[in-house]
Amino acid sequence: MASERDFNEVISGLAKKRGFYWGPSPEIYGGSSGFYDLGPLGKLLKNRLESVIRSSFVRSNFWEVECPTVSPEIVWKASGHLDGFMDPLTQCTKCDQVYRADNLIEEHSNDASLKGLSLDEMTKKIEELGIRCSACKSELGPVQQHNLMLKTKLGLDQDAYMRPETATTTYLLFKRFLTFFRDKLPASVFQIGKAYRNEISPRQGMLRLREFTQVEGQIFILEEDEMNWPQFEDIKDVELPLLAYQVQEKGNEKVSMVKMSEAVKKGYFQKPAYAWCVWLAYEIFRGMGFTNENMRLRQHLLNERAHYAADAWDVEIQTRSFGWVECCGIHDRGNYDLTRHQEFSKERMSVKVNKQPVVPNVLEIAFGVERPLFCLLDNSYAEDEERNWLKFPPPLAPVQVAIFPLMGKPELLTPAQEIFNAVLDSGLVTQFDRGGSIGRRYRRQDEVGTPFCVTVDYDSLEDSTVTVRDRDSMEQVRIKREELVETLHKLVKGTILFASLAK
Repeated sequence: MASERDFNEVISGLAKKRGFYWGPSPEIYGGSSGFYDLGPLGKLLKNRLESVIRSSFVRSNFWEVECPTVSPEIVWKASGHLDGFMDPLTQCTKCDQVYRADNLIEEHSNDASLKGLSLDEMTKKIEELGIRCSACKSELGPVQQHNLMLKTKLGLDQDAYMRPETATTTYLLFKRFLTFFRDKLPASVFQIGKAYRNEISPRQGMLRLREFTQVEGQIFILEEDEMNWPQFEDIKDVELPLLAYQVQEKGNEKVSMVKMSEAVKKGYFQKPAYAWCVWLAYEIFRGMGFTNENMRLRQHLLNERAHYAADAWDVEIQTRSFGWVECCGIHDRGNYDLTRHQEFSKERMSVKVNKQPVVPNVLEIAFGVERPLFCLLDNSYAEDEERNWLKFPPPLAPVQVAIFPLMGKPELLTPAQEIFNAVLDSGLVTQFDRGGSIGRRYRRQDEVGTPFCVTVDYDSLEDSTVTVRDRDSMEQVRIKREELVETLHKLVKGTILFASLAK
């Protein structure tokens, strides 16, 4: 069994062996940390997650946009990224190895009150905790700031930057949104696209990347609508796993299941519209296969929040590789962003309220896709004395069905190929595998998380039935060929359970 200490190596080894992800990339040139290639199964899994994300936003009446990944320098000056998008770094005084200071402190102390320290406070805390360079054991230097923006040029002389997130490019469209939404707020949009961050020393594999796929949804909203949000009524009785800052400040890290209406009464949320955004982020991650057993919503401590943030909560996922991992941020950004772009662009970013110009506020959900992808791999891994396998929820499995002819004889290959085509044409991602013993083929599919395997044998030629095998229980049932496609769809969607077929 995999130990806690080496569990990340187990996941990374499986990912590389079976084609989920490879790297650091480019491998044949030694690789650059913070860059990874998605293999065929990793890309399928990422597509599944993005499909869940897109569907969740669209069902909640968000509209999708796509913007350039490069913008002129003035955009990032206005957004505050050039002056404030920093990581605190410390460098070894002997070997020059560079570390993120806040990560070092968190690794050596579980004290939640240490979040949000100033540069000088981090320098002192590193000294107090006796943290030294992991490479040569020498002392670490004072903590300094490093800007994460990746710089480039447009043409010969115009400075520009790769976007570190998608949100800013969305804000630039506000005037266009007003036309599209017929000058009516709230207006909800989202974007899924590449973002870039010049991490100095990215570690933890897929969790900290220099290039990644960012998802961000924004609601442009007026204060009156934040307090009178009709959708909150639909979710007021839903219980969420919450860890509010008031609880953390008392030294308590215990998560409580709290009704949304009760959370508002207790002051965990000040605005129903923002509380609804936290619920939506929670629902998106539930759709990506996470449960209350491995997910929590943690509110930022007051000293963690950005100066413009009225509130901030994170979706965190419990992993066996790295413990709790921050995967999503839900932010009440006030009117900071539109006000800044109005100031720098000299363009109107306001609407009329009682005949007065008012700059709307922004509520935001933001996360990268690669983090939940890794966390899902981590949470799905299972093993026993007989095998190791990935227990993906069937709708999220990269390959949902595998078709096997029992032997490579023409009389079995022909019907197996026909079944493969029928299942594939029905919309399920399907693999045809004829290599090796049936037992070996089952193990290969178990290891990549395929929930259902279909075997065509000589009995199939006699009675037109096939064997369907369940990944988790390893039980098998005979299904009539004409019922197979419909049955597989119901199994993948979860509208029927395999155990009901086995009776």
